Amino acid sequence: MKIRKLTTVVEEILTEGGRETSPVITVAAVAAVIENPWAGQGFVEDLNPGIDATASALGAELAPRVMEALGGSLEAYGKAAIIGLNGEIEHGSALIHTLKFGNHFRDAAQASTLLPAVEKRGEAGAVFDIPLKHFTDATIRSHHQTFEWRVADAPHADEILIALAGSTGGRPQQRLAPLSADK
Repeated sequence: MKIRKLTTVVEEILTEGGRETSPVITVAAVAAVIENPWAGQGFVEDLNPGIDATASALGAELAPRVMEALGGSLEAYGKAAIIGLNGEIEHGSALIHTLKFGNHFRDAAQASTLLPAVEKRGEAGAVFDIPLKHFTDATIRSHHQTFEWRVADAPHADEILIALAGSTGGRPQQRLAPLSADK
């Protein structure tokens, strides 16, 4: 795996709707910009060798960085793959939709739900939204949210940007009733 750069962003949400948030919600995301392991190979039938060579090491690199950047307990999380223009959506999906990648984050966060994801092809600087959901119960509405991000110079055409994001809470000032109230 060839990493060109690692990027971390941390936001602290202090107010929402004109009111202070209590507690303050922290959202952190970490991205690795890597060389696409299938770059220049044309259509690759068996993606498993690239997955085996990349996915676990990538998850092991990113997961602890998100947890450290949060500086607190995680309650919501998600992942993203933005594939450079010469790659296939399947290349990003192959790396993030495997337990070899995702279990690093689940284990670090003591989580049990599937990581929500976004995958898309884009040029450098493409804006993307990382979906976040509760880390143990995906039906908890207060934690259904997105984190918008972009990395100005990534991905290059033969790269993939892989990101993990986490939040210390749900949406600030959330007021929706639980799913059980919808009948």
